[in-house]
Amino acid sequence: MGAQWKAKHRETAANAKGKIMGKLAKEIQIAARSGADPDMNPRLRLAIVQAKKASMTRETLDRAIRKGAGLDGDAVQYQAVSYEGFAPHQVPLIVECLTDNVNRTVAQIRVLFRKGQLGASGSVAWNFKHVGLIEATPNDGADPEMAAIEAGAQDFEPGEEEGSTLFITDTTDLDAVQKALPEQGFTVVSAKIGYIPKEPVSAASLDAEQLAEVEAFLEAIDENDDVQNVYVGLTD
Repeated sequence: MGAQWKAKHRETAANAKGKIMGKLAKEIQIAARSGADPDMNPRLRLAIVQAKKASMTRETLDRAIRKGAGLDGDAVQYQAVSYEGFAPHQVPLIVECLTDNVNRTVAQIRVLFRKGQLGASGSVAWNFKHVGLIEATPNDGADPEMAAIEAGAQDFEPGEEEGSTLFITDTTDLDAVQKALPEQGFTVVSAKIGYIPKEPVSAASLDAEQLAEVEAFLEAIDENDDVQNVYVGLTD
């Protein structure tokens, strides 16, 4: 839960898929600013891998790349902005957004944080490590510890999907490690730069009502169209 929080409850499967595709398209467009060739652009290459795993159509994928790279004369104007603060009961979080209107986004984030506490830049980031996060699934009983050592990952832990492993890397090693993992018997599901908490709040320290308040707060944040990622200092 600490690496990247994901809403446990969705309105409908179709609505959820639409939100996922929208976020993936934004990430592709931002990545494509640095070039439309994935062989020369690691961030774009990783975004394309995630989009394909989510079954994004080739037409949608190509359109996002062309728009981001400005190949059709109209480059994307999204900005990456992040916010720090606390959910109810002092649970720290970092919210990453991609937006075409920063004023709109910050106004919405302030409203969403009314039940928590919106902090200044750096108020929460000190309690998180900026790292590479690679989720992968083993083939034929591959050993995650050996794979982490051989691929050059810093650490590993159970992933969000059942049976998967989350490999943690230096930010500069993300691309190299995700390329090396298949040789160690792992299929990469996703790879990105993100955050893990240094001293997360234990969910066991919250009662059922308090935990429900935190979950409702995080779900409202996640549902905002401009929000790309939510990293939370909360552990089971």
